[in-house]
Amino acid sequence: MTNLRHDWSIEEIEEIYNLPLPELIFRAQTVHREYHKPDAIQGCQLLSIKTGGCPEDCGYCPQSAHYKTGLEREALMSVESTLEAAKNAKDSGATRFCMGAAWRDVPNGEQFDQILEMVKGVRSLGLEACCTLGMLREDQAEKLAEAGLTAYNHNLDTSPEFYGDVITTRTYDERLKTLANVRKAGVTVCSGGIIGMGETKNDRYGLLQQLSNQDPHPESVPINQLVKVKGTPLQDEKALDVFDFVRMIATARILMPSSMVRLSAGRLELSDEAQTLCFIAGANSIFMGEKLLTTPNPETNRDTQLLEKLGMKLFSAAA
Repeated sequence: MTNLRHDWSIEEIEEIYNLPLPELIFRAQTVHREYHKPDAIQGCQLLSIKTGGCPEDCGYCPQSAHYKTGLEREALMSVESTLEAAKNAKDSGATRFCMGAAWRDVPNGEQFDQILEMVKGVRSLGLEACCTLGMLREDQAEKLAEAGLTAYNHNLDTSPEFYGDVITTRTYDERLKTLANVRKAGVTVCSGGIIGMGETKNDRYGLLQQLSNQDPHPESVPINQLVKVKGTPLQDEKALDVFDFVRMIATARILMPSSMVRLSAGRLELSDEAQTLCFIAGANSIFMGEKLLTTPNPETNRDTQLLEKLGMKLFSAAA
């Protein structure tokens, strides 16, 4: 089996990313088959359990209180409503249910207790449970682990060098600290980034280096394409070339062979052919459902139809 490495240099990553596309995809597919079933995709569903009003100024995010995007603020959902959504996700073929709250960091008290109940409830349904709640302290990570949390999502978004151009209210080191707290608590890490925000190729290499040099690698690596939302600073960014997206997927697969590489935000912009190319390049997980937090996502039946055309299937993961 291809050895897992945690010492990738920027030069090595650049060389891989810029290989002729047939060679890049061949290498990615070869590695992919060593660690994963080539015809199986994991289905995940993401629910916004507390929407809008976030004090962060992430330039891509409609949930930031800094921007006027027409998004209505919503309080934390009830445990009952959340678990009903989780049951529906399971019925749609999802094996992981992710809960996202627009917080800068996780508040203690009644709201955190509610989150812990949600996690326990999702696990009792036989689903993997994932949360993305902002920055997390060590004691909070431990409590989530005790409740049965499978994974915690905290994206690095981009390279350390470009990060300050997108976000000023939280540092890169704070993001890395949250990931360290999650790892220490024994919860698996879900961490990736967004491309199409005006970053250079070097920034993409830098993001991939930050992710692939973690030891162990993040078990799940979501690769997002910027969804341009009116009212945010990045609303007028130029469209991303789909081949750059495919290169990002393939390079992530080569650098992190055992990780789930997840097609995440921006999938609605991708044609069936482009998504297929991403699967061939090593993506083996998708977010299902009509919404990804607050942005549109392909409907579940479209995903099912595409996988059927390709002779691929959603797999059942052990919860």
